[in-house]
Formats: sequence, structure tokens, C-alpha cells
Amino acid sequence: MRIISGYLKGKKLLTPLDKSTRPLKDMVRESIFNILDHSNKVSTKIRNSKVLDLFSGTGSFGIECLSRGATKVFFFENYQNSLKILRKNIFNLKLEDKSTVYNYSAYNLENFVFKDKIFDIIFLDPPFKDKEIKNLIDQIKKMKVANLNSIIIIHRKKKFDDKISQYLNVIEEKNYGLSKIFFCKIL
Repeated sequence: MRIISGYLKGKKLLTPLDKSTRPLKDMVRESIFNILDHSNKVSTKIRNSKVLDLFSGTGSFGIECLSRGATKVFFFENYQNSLKILRKNIFNLKLEDKSTVYNYSAYNLENFVFKDKIFDIIFLDPPFKDKEIKNLIDQIKKMKVANLNSIIIIHRKKKFDDKISQYLNVIEEKNYGLSKIFFCKIL
């Protein structure tokens, strides 16, 4: 897996050897960033943005954001194998000053205080079997870490057809192989 664009373009990312982590495929990642850069429906830009990367895995999404000019990424990952690789990826690419890594479950986000933090981009890539996505969106809304200009990107299994949350407006939806990407705004 490699970084697709930006000043780190072509740099290799370490990936897990076990099957417990589902890294975001390059094609899906590239498509997400094309939509962020070129869609008329999405006004949020990556350059100078603050990013909250929940269920970070090995960090491919957040690191791609940093390569493309994001100023800061907050990574949440609590699976130890992925966490170790995430930290190595950040260290190897010398991104420590632009990254904060939390060894903590994203499901308990409400226990954190992000003082004066409004995130421009929030990326959620929970396990496909996850049934708590609505509760997590409720926490994000309650914590006021997203505003009307923020974009929330959610990666789910293609067959996912539940309403994500009453607090989100889905502005774009794309299917890729077995997965689906939702681009949303907070209501």
C-alpha cells in the first residue's frame, strides 16, 4: 500500500499480516480524495484541515490527508496489532508533530474533550459487522466536534442499508466492490 498523492506520494505504508484489520483499498481511498477535491457537493477541502480518523487501522486515510496538506490528524485505534503499525507508519514518515494517536475505542469518543476543536473532516471506518454507528454519530453531534461545514465520511459494507443517523444528511454515496462510502453533513 502506498500514499497516492501529495508530498509523500509513492511512500510505502506498512500493513498488517493478520486478517483482523481491513485496510482501505487504494482504489477506494483514491476515489474518496477525488470526491473531496472535485465534487461540487463537497465544499470541505483537505489543505489546512483538521481531521478525526476513527477506527484508523494502520492510518492510510489520515496519513494520506497529511500528505495532501491537512494540518493535524487525530487517530483513534485500539487494536494493538494495527496500533503498532500505525505508530510505525507515522514515525517512518516523520509525521509525529502533525499526528496525535489515541489507543482508545472510538465508541467511547464522548469521554474525550477536544478543547475548541471542530474537525473539518471526520472519517469513520468501523468493522463491517459494527452495529453502533448510529450511537457514534450521536456522540459526534452531542460533542459538537463537527459543524455545518464539516464533512463526515463513512465506510460501510455495500449491503448496509440502515439509515445512518437522524443527525446526518447524506450528500453523496458511492459503491466500490464490497463497500460503500457515504459523504455526509451534520444537521
